[in-house]
Amino acid sequence: MNIGVLALQGDVREHLSALAESDVLARPIRRPEELADVEALVLPGGESTAISHLAVSFGLLDPIRKRIADGMPVYGSCAGMIMLATDVLDGRPDQETFQGIEMTVRRNAFGRQIDSFEASVPIDDIAGGDFHAVFIRAPWVEQVGDDVRVLGRVNDGPSAGRIVAVRQGNLLATAFHPELTGDLRVHRYFVEMVRQAEDAR
Repeated sequence: MNIGVLALQGDVREHLSALAESDVLARPIRRPEELADVEALVLPGGESTAISHLAVSFGLLDPIRKRIADGMPVYGSCAGMIMLATDVLDGRPDQETFQGIEMTVRRNAFGRQIDSFEASVPIDDIAGGDFHAVFIRAPWVEQVGDDVRVLGRVNDGPSAGRIVAVRQGNLLATAFHPELTGDLRVHRYFVEMVRQAEDAR
């Protein structure tokens, strides 16, 4: 199984390492032709407006949209969640996304870099107890469509109840960064999603 990591900006190396530890071949993706060599894609955290601009500049926006429409599994963390959303609040007017998950996401919802925090988040479908989630200038999900499953919410504090993990079909997104924790459960969950999608073909 080959899983790509969009390598335009952000914490690409950490996702590549987490995928390798999850027993799959992981490779960086920077050009449209490289998409043909992978069964799935990870969209890393970083700066969503920069990723959006670079996706257009590198000719990746439409090819990734097409692969998503054709059923390619994709996982997005933090900025990757924003890139999978159909609607973005507090983004730039010219900001493009891959239009994957029917949801409205608020960019930098938890505040600026100085407001970054860690919290325990229970995630449906993932055993082993709450996930120790790292939020860095993170988004949250304000609204989801009928086909979107909410997998995780913030439990405590002033943001309690905010949606931070969702799934729609073969698409998965988290507002936090599992690639920074050493806990591979989210990546392994995504790998299993990819296997199931391959088996269903």
